[in-house]
Amino acid sequence: MLFDTPIYFLFLALVVFFYWRLTWRRQNVFLLCASYFFYGWWDWRFLLLMIFSTIIDYLIAQRISEEANGTRRRTLLIVSLCVNFGLLGFFKYCNFFVDSFATMLNTVGVHHVPMVLLKIILPPGISFYTFQEVAYVVDVYKGELPPSRSFVDYGLFITLFPHLIAGPIQRPSHLLPQVQRPRTFQERAFFDGCMLIVSGLFRKTVIADSCANLANAAFDGRLGANFFATLIGVYAFAWQIYGDFSGYSDLARGAAQLLGFHFMLNFRQPYFAGTLQDFWRRWHISLSTWLRDYLYIPLGGSRRGPKRIYVNLMLTMLLGGLWHGANWTFVVWGGIHGVWLSLERFFWPKGETSAWYSRMLTLGVVGVSWIFFRARSLGAALDMLRSTAHFQWEHQYGPELVFLGVVSGVAILIDYRLEAYGEEYVFEKAPLAVPVCACVVMAVLMVAFAASETNAFIYFQF
Repeated sequence: MLFDTPIYFLFLALVVFFYWRLTWRRQNVFLLCASYFFYGWWDWRFLLLMIFSTIIDYLIAQRISEEANGTRRRTLLIVSLCVNFGLLGFFKYCNFFVDSFATMLNTVGVHHVPMVLLKIILPPGISFYTFQEVAYVVDVYKGELPPSRSFVDYGLFITLFPHLIAGPIQRPSHLLPQVQRPRTFQERAFFDGCMLIVSGLFRKTVIADSCANLANAAFDGRLGANFFATLIGVYAFAWQIYGDFSGYSDLARGAAQLLGFHFMLNFRQPYFAGTLQDFWRRWHISLSTWLRDYLYIPLGGSRRGPKRIYVNLMLTMLLGGLWHGANWTFVVWGGIHGVWLSLERFFWPKGETSAWYSRMLTLGVVGVSWIFFRARSLGAALDMLRSTAHFQWEHQYGPELVFLGVVSGVAILIDYRLEAYGEEYVFEKAPLAVPVCACVVMAVLMVAFAASETNAFIYFQF
């Protein structure tokens, strides 16, 4: 059930209609059932897997809070981590590592080794809900959060359908208390939710899907192999993935607000960043803060000297890259970010962000890394980089660059407004008539200029 399809909006409308006619405890039961239905829409077997991991972590967290023996508490934590990361690793990386091992053997001259390779289907959203379950158990273990005594409450925290498939990754201390207390209908919050949904649809259908057509053509080789084709591909994909994922996040946050919940902001104008460190404070904020709090800091963070900082940064970004997908391209993407973050810490320890050249340099590094993120293989990514040595202008490049300039210009103007006024959607702080008019304009543009070919949300595959 995709967020930009009529069936989803029918589902959302029915859920909202019945939800506000129930008492608090019944609301939670109803939402849990609705979320299970939403997830099981793809395949009921995936639903059983998610319920299994939810039950395991619910019981382990209860046991950790009751156990006084430190060794037993650590053992329970390790069991939870092994179950969660074991399931994630099996479903997401089994084929990847078996195939990589076979390739390595072939490289050193060992051929025709029989290997059983299971065609394992990746359960939707497993990377996202696994990270939420891990955060919950770790927070309970550290005494930062009391365990939920109600399975319905905990299950709803994990499976609430707006964030279930592609985030934002919800922190237990932020969302679980909202689940555990009654919600009241607030007209302004409901209106804001509707505006976020319109904003998300606009970003997805007008910006992301329009840029996707050019990005696909460039990365498939249909635009040629030269500097200008690569420039168009990187430029188009940069705005495609931003419009796609920020649009999804707006849709998720908007749906949550229709139900009385507040989700954390997941994007904050990332292409305005002055350094790569600043970029990660603005891009996929729920993931970057999770990696910081549950990986970088436990590794030692910045507490163990400069050399350890660089090691921790590299490990964090390499694992963050691998989290995105079972392909060496994602590892290289994470490695590029890890190397540049380390260089920034060495040359600009104070994190200066105001100079224009710093912003342009950051955009350049992000753009190069997007080649590896988008390419189908390392070889394809390297071929695109090598093609930049050739400058062969084709007549179609002019209109394509103009089109990208117009589409990205609209996105930049929207982000400039959000940055200047600290808004969550454009004209949020203006008089009510202004966002209503903006909503109408966006709706008209979606009908008139939305791409004829839709593309699935990019982060659904992670």
